[in-house]
Amino acid sequence: MASKETCRTELRYAVRHLSDRGLYSASKWAAEQLMGIEQDPSKHTPSHTRFQRGSSSIRRRFRTADSSASGTPSAGVSYVTTPSMIGVEDYDYDPIDNDFYLLGKSYFDCREYRRAAHVLRDQTGKKAVFLRCYALYLAGEKRKEEEMIELEGPLGKSDAVNKELGSLERELSTLRKNGTIDPFALYVYGLVLKEKGSENLARAILTESVNSYPWNWSAWSELQALCTTIESLNSLNLNNHYMKDFFLANAYHELRMHNESLSKYEYLQGTFTFSNYIQAQIAKAQYNLREFEQVEVIFEELLRNDPYRIEDMDMYSNVLYAKECFSALSYLAHRVFLTDKYRPESCCIVGNYYSLKGQHEKSVMYFRRALKLNKNYLTAWTLMGHEYVEMKNTSAAVDAYRRAVDINPCDYRAWYGLGQAYEMMGMPFYALHYFKKSVFLQPNDSRLWIAMAQCYETEQLHMLEEAIKCYKRAANCNDREAIALNQLAKLHLELGRSEEAALYYKRDLERMEAEEREGPNMVEALMFLARHCQTKKRFDEAEVYCTRLLDYTGPEKETAKSLLRGIRYERDVEHFPS
Repeated sequence: MASKETCRTELRYAVRHLSDRGLYSASKWAAEQLMGIEQDPSKHTPSHTRFQRGSSSIRRRFRTADSSASGTPSAGVSYVTTPSMIGVEDYDYDPIDNDFYLLGKSYFDCREYRRAAHVLRDQTGKKAVFLRCYALYLAGEKRKEEEMIELEGPLGKSDAVNKELGSLERELSTLRKNGTIDPFALYVYGLVLKEKGSENLARAILTESVNSYPWNWSAWSELQALCTTIESLNSLNLNNHYMKDFFLANAYHELRMHNESLSKYEYLQGTFTFSNYIQAQIAKAQYNLREFEQVEVIFEELLRNDPYRIEDMDMYSNVLYAKECFSALSYLAHRVFLTDKYRPESCCIVGNYYSLKGQHEKSVMYFRRALKLNKNYLTAWTLMGHEYVEMKNTSAAVDAYRRAVDINPCDYRAWYGLGQAYEMMGMPFYALHYFKKSVFLQPNDSRLWIAMAQCYETEQLHMLEEAIKCYKRAANCNDREAIALNQLAKLHLELGRSEEAALYYKRDLERMEAEEREGPNMVEALMFLARHCQTKKRFDEAEVYCTRLLDYTGPEKETAKSLLRGIRYERDVEHFPS
């Protein structure tokens, strides 16, 4: 890892370069990481360090003892020396060319993309060529969006394409062959190839771009989207640079390697101590590991540091929804609505709020509004599917889930939702197919294994041995819903395996005692174990279970009394035979 001062210098340059080229998302990302590097309090006034207060407690709380080990390169990725900043400023522009660029950039900033491209049509400077190509690409994307709305409506499908891709590919390919292309134009070339479906070449081009200029986070993000397997990730020939560590951490997260992702972010925190981005990414990884308490703490701290933040707050709303925190979710919805109500994340948060209140029609309305703002907003499609399931509108739910998996085939929640929808329609074979896809993508989620087990238990399938295997996997995956052990006991009992049933009832009873839970499952376990021990002539053990049942009111108490009399009589007969 480079020194803090080196990282700070590089990112300061990067913010200006990226902003000057209209790469605003990447510029914002670089500026946020710049502010994430700890300032020396002895050299700066409190006004320069106030942005960095508060996050250190979170960092200490979640930092592992051996975070430095995560800096080890992954197999298959070669490392070379860190790229130098020398050459980044070495673009000599003719003053006239530069004046044209300023006008074109002004049009670009006003979203007049074709006008900007027209102004720059005869300029040959690398900066001007990049902006013209990027403007044409965005103009094509804008027209494609308009055609989709005109042909199919704001949420519909269509065959609309970006009509600029062909000419851009030819031009950028020629520039690359001539050696006159710069890293920014390579980024546009990668975008074009990705859009056209040439994934292998797009990966190569984007790799070339980030190796030449590693501070463009937008290029890294596009490259990450093309790495759908660990093999494709490890095949990349990336230069050794701290931006690569950011990339790998994000790629590991998307490949569901959450512990590896956390290790990388812990390593990066050694330099970017106060990065809100890293804190949010840690929260995402913890969310996928279902560590909701930790996620809530991190997001609360993020909002204290950055009260107008909207990015990633939809995930925070999911946590509050899962924990049924009405007041906190209401406050968050009100906060983001006042900040910017026309952001997809804001609409999603409000949709979650109405869902928690049971107002599913209103919830769907806000999820649809989010999709009007961003038709590829995966979370909204999935959550809208959940709402349609609640409303018993299975056909609409299936359509929403299918749109989600079209956008991201690795979204296990959408596959799980499809399974639920088909199960509701009484089609367990279809449901089983989708549940299998979901557990393949998220094998450590007990809920998915339980859903698949219940599918095997249905009357049409009645594959109890397969159901037992699934419940065993759920029990080994920290079954928070406490369903698997009880179901394993019942299934073994149904198959006539009383010893196995007793084993699982006993394990379930021990877990309930450890978690201080009461309920019908405890009564059921005590009743079975009392009778089972009586049958096996373990009378002292049976008496203990019966005595515990006497603490309950209702029919189970009378049954326990009757059992207790029978147990004592049998024990007396055995000890004092006539």
